[in-house]
Amino acid sequence: MDFFYATDTGKVRNHNEDSVIIVKNLSGEYLMAVADGMGGHNAGEIASEIAISNISRKWGKLESIGDKKQAAAWLKQEAKEITNLILDRIELDPRCEGMGTTLVAAIITRDYIIVGNVGDSRAYILKDEDILQVTTDHTLVNMLVQSGEINSLGAHNHPQKNVLMRALGAGLKSNMDIFEVSKEIDGLLLCSDGLTEMLTNREIYNILTANLEIDDKVMYLIKTANKKGGTDNISVAYIEMGVGE
Repeated sequence: MDFFYATDTGKVRNHNEDSVIIVKNLSGEYLMAVADGMGGHNAGEIASEIAISNISRKWGKLESIGDKKQAAAWLKQEAKEITNLILDRIELDPRCEGMGTTLVAAIITRDYIIVGNVGDSRAYILKDEDILQVTTDHTLVNMLVQSGEINSLGAHNHPQKNVLMRALGAGLKSNMDIFEVSKEIDGLLLCSDGLTEMLTNREIYNILTANLEIDDKVMYLIKTANKKGGTDNISVAYIEMGVGE
């Protein structure tokens, strides 16, 4: 497997509230994670950093995650712990009131891939010459689409498209959705909405399947998002699966 990750402030924001990581545990199993923070006075930056630093530190010390049921339970427990850490920080510093973060994370072992998400940061797989979204956005607009009140065409330009229904902190529900992903894939992408608001799925796919080194692919995704406006922070974590992996 080959991997690369990067984050960028974008063209509009004056600071970066995203955090991103890819890290191995002691037995070489991978954890990927992207967090997109929210809150005034740079509090979003603090929230996403709490999420990524906590989950990556714990993973790095872990001998092995075990089976897929244990992996799912671990991700859910981490989401709860991160929420509590965010609430503790708010108690210490009232300026952080209302802060929170999305979290999308993936565990990749020899036997399985498990993905968990809270919020609207996404996971995609590349498979059979296509790109498929794994996660479901926890947004008001997506809830309206699911209920049939609006269609997907109206969702992209909806005035409340960025309103979250779930997050870690921010006074929202923090329950994490878990997805199992086939090992028979070409690649696994995690990203913040700063990428997906600027690029279509097809544009993302075309860049990730271009004849480029993996770091160039990730940086070109970010460059293209910035070229198209860069209205938000942009974070990308990508793993390419090797032959037989």
